[in-house]
Amino acid sequence: MQDSNNGWAWFGDAGSDDAGRYLELALCFARCFRSADGELVLQHLRAMSTERILGPGASDALLRHVEGQRQLVSHIYALIERGRGNIGPG
Repeated sequence: MQDSNNGWAWFGDAGSDDAGRYLELALCFARCFRSADGELVLQHLRAMSTERILGPGASDALLRHVEGQRQLVSHIYALIERGRGNIGPG
């Protein structure tokens, strides 16, 4: 019998058993990136991924590579926003 999640369970929102660990991780991301240094790192990640534009001659491999970078940076931003909603200023 084959496992129904095919190894992708970690990719979506955490299930009820892992909700506490997922929130803890989101809080860690929010704390790590709330400093001036963290904001600078986020700006750099965004510039090299989500704001990067490829021309019509870009290879399939390059398109896939950059799309993976974009997804990762987007996931980081989502964790930060989730964590910021659960911590106070500071």
